[in-house]
Amino acid sequence: MKVLFIGGTGNISSSVSRLAVSKGIELYHLNRGISKNDIKSVKTITGDIYNISSLPKELFKHKWDAVVNWVAFNQEDIERDLSIFKGKTNQYIFISSASAYQKPLSYPIVTESTPLYNPFWEYSRNKIKCEDRLLKAYREENFPFTIVRPSLTYDTVIPIAIGGFDEYTTVDRIEREKKIIVHGDGKSLWTVTHADDFAKGLLGLIGNDHAIGHAFHITSDEILTWDQIYITLAEALDKKANIVHIPSDYICWFEKSLTGTLLGDKAESVIFDNSKIKSFVPDFKATISFKEGIKRTIAWFNANPDKKIIKPATNKMIDLIISTFEKSLKPIHKT
Repeated sequence: MKVLFIGGTGNISSSVSRLAVSKGIELYHLNRGISKNDIKSVKTITGDIYNISSLPKELFKHKWDAVVNWVAFNQEDIERDLSIFKGKTNQYIFISSASAYQKPLSYPIVTESTPLYNPFWEYSRNKIKCEDRLLKAYREENFPFTIVRPSLTYDTVIPIAIGGFDEYTTVDRIEREKKIIVHGDGKSLWTVTHADDFAKGLLGLIGNDHAIGHAFHITSDEILTWDQIYITLAEALDKKANIVHIPSDYICWFEKSLTGTLLGDKAESVIFDNSKIKSFVPDFKATISFKEGIKRTIAWFNANPDKKIIKPATNKMIDLIISTFEKSLKPIHKT
């Protein structure tokens, strides 16, 4: 199979790229060539997908078995891809987001038929618009799409709610035994998925004719509380988590930039039903526990200390939210 990844060097896509070439797929990456690609056998086409005039003629000469777009975020991106790849690919895979699912949930077990609705996060609403446009293209023009909705998937990022993902701030706080925030009471349920496990599911969808016109989420079956996630992270550092529980509403009132990722995503208890991906990809099984996976991630950061991004603004925000919240809990003594 000849497959194009638009992107291909990110937190999730790198794992899928490695697995793809190991399975003999002829893999191309279309990107700006800025991120280092050390995956052998991947062929790079240099160009900026957001700037059609920068795309080399080489791209338009190919007929692809599948195209996977890792970096489409709004309907305009889909319109562009439809104009480029209509008639040029047997399958177009759009990487959406599980955050597009209904918030708040009316039923705690999430399947692919759970309604898509997120009034809290524009990112998720834009992903929904992308899905709607692809569905229209399929119905009216037989455009061969497949939708994949990752949830919190990690390898080279820290999969937590505050001070993580693209930064190392909360990990640094744990290492220095400072207080950290866990939203809510820490008892809500969540699933984190290692990118190597996600890769197994996605690779089984690439070139899978049965997947045309369908949407899938691909997650681990391991269900953890947020307390367990932070405690396991701390244990990987040989530290204890100095947790302060703060209601999500309070956090978002204090720091509105967190509204999407909390109220629009991680504040919910979510249990994913993975029976659909297992039905379409019978070999799919997530085998990497968070306890094992987060140790790999910490080891990667230790091997790449330049990636340990600690943001003073995040530290200041966390300290201020904690101190303000704790002061509000102090009883008022009448004299």
